[in-house]
Order: sequence, then C-alpha cells, then structure tokens
Amino acid sequence: MQLSAAPYEERLTAPRSWWLVSFLVGLSLALILLPFGTLPTLVGLVGGTAAAAVAASSYGSVRIRVVGDSLVAGDARIPLTALGEAEVLDAEEARAWRTHKADTRAFLLLRSYIPTALRVEVTDPEDPTPYLYLSTREPERLAEAIRSAKAAA
Repeated sequence: MQLSAAPYEERLTAPRSWWLVSFLVGLSLALILLPFGTLPTLVGLVGGTAAAAVAASSYGSVRIRVVGDSLVAGDARIPLTALGEAEVLDAEEARAWRTHKADTRAFLLLRSYIPTALRVEVTDPEDPTPYLYLSTREPERLAEAIRSAKAAA
C-alpha cells in the first residue's frame, strides 16, 4: 500500500544562532588545546565545531507530519481516529501549557525556540495520554491538516 502525499510536513529546525554557538564551541576547544601546538588547536576547532553542529542538527531534525491516517510527531505515530479536537495555542497560551497547565502524562514535543503550539486531545480510552502538545510554527495549518485527514478517513 502506498501512502498518499502528506498534507502537512514540518521540520522543527534549530535557530540560526545555534550555528554560531557551534562555531564558538569549536573555538573554545581550540583555545583549550592551544598550549599543545598548532595541529591540536586546528583539530579542536574543526572537531569541536563539527560535533556541536551535529548535535544542533540532530536536535533540529524532528518532524511533524500528517501521513495517511496517522499523525507522526518525532518518534510517535498516533492514528487520527485516536485524536479529538485540536486547539491552536498562541505564544502566551503555549507557555502556560508547557508550565503550570501541563499534565505529566501528556506527550510533549517541545522546542523552546518555537513560541506557538498545537494541543490535540487524545480520545482513545486505552491510552493514558490526555493530549499531545506539539511545538509548531504553523499551528493553524497543522490543525486544518488533522481535520482534513480525519474527514477523509
């Protein structure tokens, strides 16, 4: 069975400033290795920058997709039939749901550098998860994609 084209796909990439931080990590390692000579300093610069860049890239490689009859958020794959209403959260409301309103049983796909989010109820009685909290730059589009995919299923 071939899946249809995804009506929604988003990659939660790390902000540009993190790439500068990656270079600064490499520079710091180079300065630590400076007393050992030029070659260790260059290895520290290149190796430290590369390691920090890989860490930033892997953290920012999380995807949110609506594919076929499922919502895929990071490693989680949730059937659309198990989802209820989707609530678009602005920056202030999203902050409240990741702090004092948060439920410890909820599935949270948090990225602190993304101010907006979507909260989706889980209606499956077998699942103890009350809701999904998904950081997203386009919560309206994601909510509409979930509604459309549920209607089509």
